[in-house]
This record gives sequence, structure tokens and C-alpha cells, in this order.
Amino acid sequence: MAAVNKTDAIRAILAATTDEPTVFTTGYASRIACGLDDRPNHFYMTGSMGLASSIGMGIAQQTGRRTVVVDGDGSLLMNPVGLMTAGALDLLPMIHVVLDDGSYASTGGQSVPSGRADLCALAEACGYQRIHDVDGFDELRALVSAEVVSCASPVFIRCALRGPEAPIPARVAADLGDHAQRFAATLQCG
Repeated sequence: MAAVNKTDAIRAILAATTDEPTVFTTGYASRIACGLDDRPNHFYMTGSMGLASSIGMGIAQQTGRRTVVVDGDGSLLMNPVGLMTAGALDLLPMIHVVLDDGSYASTGGQSVPSGRADLCALAEACGYQRIHDVDGFDELRALVSAEVVSCASPVFIRCALRGPEAPIPARVAADLGDHAQRFAATLQCG
């Protein structure tokens, strides 16, 4: 199984999704997703690290639509209450993908203690019923593809990232107000 970097993992998620509301955590994940395939149903977080799951929960609860949250290990550990809240909501149609590279990549590469903490065990302790640990492109794509079809309760997917990263695209250039309106319009259609 080929190891994936952050760009590969996001490419796998994009290949597995179509019109599902998808929240990308602040930093490189948003920049990579926007650079690879900017879609109106993508919400690119800016300046709100740690809140990807909170935003995703709100979208999933308000719309009833399967919502994909692409989080980072550092972001997840900044707001563990998001895990606790999602895990307590049995009927939350949210697929929570955590990209675990062990660092705060976009803020200087500081180490994240995810290597010392079992993120899957943490998700289980918080009440997630389905938990997966993957490290390959095909496995991640297949798992996300299956979950966007059938997810009715919170799903946690940890994807271990390895290997050098591809060049990171520039920051998301859209005006934040315009971006929010574009995203909100896709939620009205679904």
C-alpha cells in the first residue's frame, strides 16, 4: 500500500465526493483542496483552527445531509470538545477525516503530540461508533466513497500521512463573504 502525503489524501477525498458539503480545516488542507478542485460545496476555513468539526456538525445537523469534514491532527487536538459533541450525536451524518502528519505544517512545522495520542481510541471514547485507521490512497478513497453513500451517524477516519509534501498552492483568494454566500447557496439546493 503506497503511503500518502496531504495532497494525495485530499485528492483521494475529492475523488470520493461529489456534491456533499465538505469542510476543509484552515491551513494547507484548504489551500490544497482549492488548488486541486475548487467546488461551490467546499467550505474553506480561514483563521478558525480547531473548529472544523464544529462547523461540520452544524452543517450536518441543519441540512440533514452527509457532511465531510477534513481536519488536521493539530486542529483536532486544539478542540477535543468537537469530538465529544459529535460522538454524542447518534444521528449525525458526518464523516470526520483526520489527516495525521504529526505537525502543524502551515504554522512552521511544530510537532503535534498525535504520535503519542491514539486519535482513534480518543474518537471511540468520545462515542464515535465507526472508526477507521488508513494510510493509503485507494483505501481512503474507497472508505470515503462508501461512507458518503451510507453514513447516518458520525464516522471517524484517521489517515496517517507519510512522505514529502508536494508544493502547497497559494492561499484561498476568494473574498470571505463571497465564499460564504457561494457555499450557503449550495446548501439551499441540496
